[in-house]
Amino acid sequence: MKDLIKYIAQALVDHPEVVEVTEVEGAQTSVLELKVAKDDLGKIIGKQGRTARAIRTILSAASAKIKKRCVLEIIE
Repeated sequence: MKDLIKYIAQALVDHPEVVEVTEVEGAQTSVLELKVAKDDLGKIIGKQGRTARAIRTILSAASAKIKKRCVLEIIE
């Protein structure tokens, strides 16, 4: 999951070398924390949060396949 989010984020931003994804794993849920450059934050969130919602939808579909819940948090 971590690699999936990193791949998607790097494709969207201007500074892909700054993209950082950390995973905090629990018993049933994993929290993925996405950090990008301050300039690229708007590109990850998108208009009215549409891009962020789309990334979360992809993540939930992929995590349903492995029967584990994943949550994406975008950190400023």
